[in-house]
Amino acid sequence: MTTTPSSKRLWLQRAAATVGTLAFAPRLMAQQKAAPVRVGYAISRTGPWAAGAQVSQEPNYLLWAEQVNAAGGLNVKGTRRPIELIGYDDRSETETCVRTYQKLMGSDKVDLILPPWGSGANFAIAPLANRFGYPLLSPTALSRKLIDMQLPYFFSLLQQPDKMMGALVDLLVAQRVKTVAIVYMDDLFGLENFAALNSSLKKTDIQVVERKSYPLGVKDLAPVLRGIKDQNPDAFIGITYPPDTILASRQAREVGFNPRYFYASVGTAFQLYKNVMAGNTEGVLGMGSWNGKTSPEAQAYFDAHTRKFGKEPDRWASGHAWAGLQILQQAVEAVGLDRKALRDHVARTEFPTILGPIRFAGSENASIPGTVGQWQGSEFEVVWPPARATAQLMAPKPAWK
Repeated sequence: MTTTPSSKRLWLQRAAATVGTLAFAPRLMAQQKAAPVRVGYAISRTGPWAAGAQVSQEPNYLLWAEQVNAAGGLNVKGTRRPIELIGYDDRSETETCVRTYQKLMGSDKVDLILPPWGSGANFAIAPLANRFGYPLLSPTALSRKLIDMQLPYFFSLLQQPDKMMGALVDLLVAQRVKTVAIVYMDDLFGLENFAALNSSLKKTDIQVVERKSYPLGVKDLAPVLRGIKDQNPDAFIGITYPPDTILASRQAREVGFNPRYFYASVGTAFQLYKNVMAGNTEGVLGMGSWNGKTSPEAQAYFDAHTRKFGKEPDRWASGHAWAGLQILQQAVEAVGLDRKALRDHVARTEFPTILGPIRFAGSENASIPGTVGQWQGSEFEVVWPPARATAQLMAPKPAWK
């Protein structure tokens, strides 16, 4: 058989292609068979904490894993590996939460952990994460005490009580408020925020006409609200969890208590609050720090979350939860899964997120100031401080319908 120059060139091209395919095939198979990155967490799916956890945290974990896996997996220093979420219900029980994380980090030895919901649960497991050496980026721990513990592996994404309550008091001073009444949850979250609020108010001429605590699981605040109504304060401040935020708002409407400024904390920024209050959200203030106007990336996240779950993310902790996942993902891409290297990278790096650049000073988010949000129409706007505002404050609050 005679070989022509053209047929020889064709044979060489095919041979080279075959060699290239054979060389690429092991890499392709290795990527396809790459061990998953096992990411463990405990979260409240039942019990009183579930109302917050199932809005602000677990949906974000599910969406993040889905998006990362659809893009080929988590980039671990150049190698794409699928994310395997290992999640458990902590049943809103601190003991169950702690036992679950002990198992995940101790015997299961997962690659990474994601945080539980709430200040109390994070306070319980942060020392454990520090002992096992797992970076913990928490979007729902509002505790200066936890920051002051100086645990190297703990990072708090939310603004702390002194910042959040300081921003609220600054707003009230700017509005020339003279009197306020306060109710607060009798737990770590409520007590720390109440203390921070009192500290900020002492620097002003604002008079506190009432201070009332209440226990977890409270079913009736009407008697307290009637007593506060009789004192006719300019502003009401509720340091409340989501069920209590709705309870206080509903019962304030029922007893005809409509101060010029009505502030309730956790849950006000939820779509659930807007749905349940049915036309009675206008002008209500609460803890919020972002919305789709904050950045194009924030709007893209908002849209993706709403498409997947049929409900909106909340305008406070949900955004911080997503920012924490972005930070973790960027750190893994940079240094891999060595947890000490991850901790060091998070501690010393400023990260782009949907909320803007975030860096940490010790355990604290040093980039985002205290903020106040307000329902205006269908959006929970950031109204304080002016530098981060997405809309101007509406004052006074319109009457309940």
